[in-house]
Amino acid sequence: MAAGVSMEILDLRHFLSPVLRPVLDAEGELWKRRLHWDYRNSARLLMQYLDSRMLPGFAALDAGRITGYGFCVYEDTKAIIGDVFALAEPPLGSQSMLGLVDDTEAARAVEETLLRHIFELLLNSPQVDRIESQLLLHPSGTHANVFYEAGFVLFRRLFMVRRLEGLWNAPHVSLPANLELRAWRDEDLTPAGRLISEAYYGHTDSQINDQYRSVHGSMRFLNNIVRHAGCGVFSAAVSHVVVERVSRELVALVLGSRVSPESGHITQLCVHPAFRRKGLARALLAVSAFHFMRQGISEISLTVTEANVEAIELYHGEGFDCEHTFDAAVWQRERRA
Repeated sequence: MAAGVSMEILDLRHFLSPVLRPVLDAEGELWKRRLHWDYRNSARLLMQYLDSRMLPGFAALDAGRITGYGFCVYEDTKAIIGDVFALAEPPLGSQSMLGLVDDTEAARAVEETLLRHIFELLLNSPQVDRIESQLLLHPSGTHANVFYEAGFVLFRRLFMVRRLEGLWNAPHVSLPANLELRAWRDEDLTPAGRLISEAYYGHTDSQINDQYRSVHGSMRFLNNIVRHAGCGVFSAAVSHVVVERVSRELVALVLGSRVSPESGHITQLCVHPAFRRKGLARALLAVSAFHFMRQGISEISLTVTEANVEAIELYHGEGFDCEHTFDAAVWQRERRA
């Protein structure tokens, strides 16, 4: 359903951060209410990019006021749609949304208009061969139709949460004799990149995020998580690895970040295929939960693709419940031979 005639869509680079602040504040409240995440660090980083006038995207204006925005970023021949969000309430006195069922539908109409503009920008960029998007804040199905219309493939993902209580003693971890558990170190970054690329070979998640397909891509992913606060504030105390004693190679890891004063997030959990079904993932989840609780965290979350049934069963067994679903979307350009 289209928005009314008073809505304008303009290049996001025309605007500085102060005029988008009301929209970002409203979005932050939704992150807090829906996912218990503190969006302020992400908003500050976004405002820096806005003020540099280097962020590709679009802003929606209604009666002269910005009511929504969406942006993308480029990585070589890939583009990532980072976010799209619109206020649920139109400007006071605006008649542009009359005929829509409610404010939520009005916001969705603005967001889909913004998405279509982003699609047009990216699909007509000959250097872009691939587009990825994971709009974590938006419930699964919210924008499914507009993605399908543009030729995207969608993967439903689960946001699972575990409440933490009673973890006063460190868990007893029993590993095979040839393996050892230890805390994360800075020098683990490169071997962790190798582990992730091997662990996700042929995995559904490597279809969603092509960084998992190579050591170089996995290193970029890890740098964003560990060094650039790409998903909360990284916690080395929570993060652990399992090492093979003889080769000293990493065979499993868990990474965790703090996403609010009360909430932590498992940003990565993986086990090398040769070392699966030995209880390593379960042990790493228990260790990370204990260290999260020692930091005063009362709940932890993680995301998992719906098709990964075995992992979901593990998470349910460890006390995680699905509290939200969202969509991952992927578009790949077909190149003629």
